[in-house]
Amino acid sequence: MATYLDRILDRHREVAAAETRSLADLVAAARDLPPARGFRDALARDAVDRLAVISEIKRRSPSKGDLNAGLDPEVMARTYESGGASCLSVLTDVEFFGGSVADLQSARAACSLPVIRKDFTVSPFDVADARLMGADCVLLIAAALGVDELAELHGLALDLGLDVLVEIHDEHELASALAAGATLIGVNQRDLVTFQVDHERAVRIAGVIPDGVVKVAESGVRGEADARSLRAAGYHAILVGETLVTAPDPAGALATLRVP
Repeated sequence: MATYLDRILDRHREVAAAETRSLADLVAAARDLPPARGFRDALARDAVDRLAVISEIKRRSPSKGDLNAGLDPEVMARTYESGGASCLSVLTDVEFFGGSVADLQSARAACSLPVIRKDFTVSPFDVADARLMGADCVLLIAAALGVDELAELHGLALDLGLDVLVEIHDEHELASALAAGATLIGVNQRDLVTFQVDHERAVRIAGVIPDGVVKVAESGVRGEADARSLRAAGYHAILVGETLVTAPDPAGALATLRVP
């Protein structure tokens, strides 16, 4: 059964196949940039005492439509920082999520938090572009990549000074992430076919992720009760989008998620 992820990936691979720029030039330019802000380190540091929160700037989603289409990324970034966010996640996919590179750059410039480029990374060009646009971390989705692709893109990202969040859904994908050398792993609680959130799966997988890996729970975090359950399961951080961008008081909502 085709999923929304399949449709999005088909489009991103189509764009990647039409690429005419010099990858060598992009990589060289990315290597010359100043050091990134340290996304993984920020999560590990903040998770010592409380659950760390990656707060997402997200205008819309393919499944739910507009969430906060008119948000100001600068205002949201400062709001999240004031609420205790450890890092930011910014959607840069234009066609399906209404995001942009400008959203990421504006948000990062408005605060001191490390930022992950939340997009569908399918080629080395995407990795180099993430570093060049100012991201501190890049997302690699195990379900979207072959084992060799995942390892190749993970290695390139590290070479360019980026942290890498590898997103998984099950134990098979966990094995691929670990084989690629991942030390920052996100477990997406949302099923790609049914869109249902499965907290039990997230708890189960947390128990088999090795020590030394920073564990992030993604999707479907609705409030403090979910945060406490995930913290108890062993997660260091949560990535939260819809709950925060639709909240009347995003900073207040965020603060309630930073459970000890």
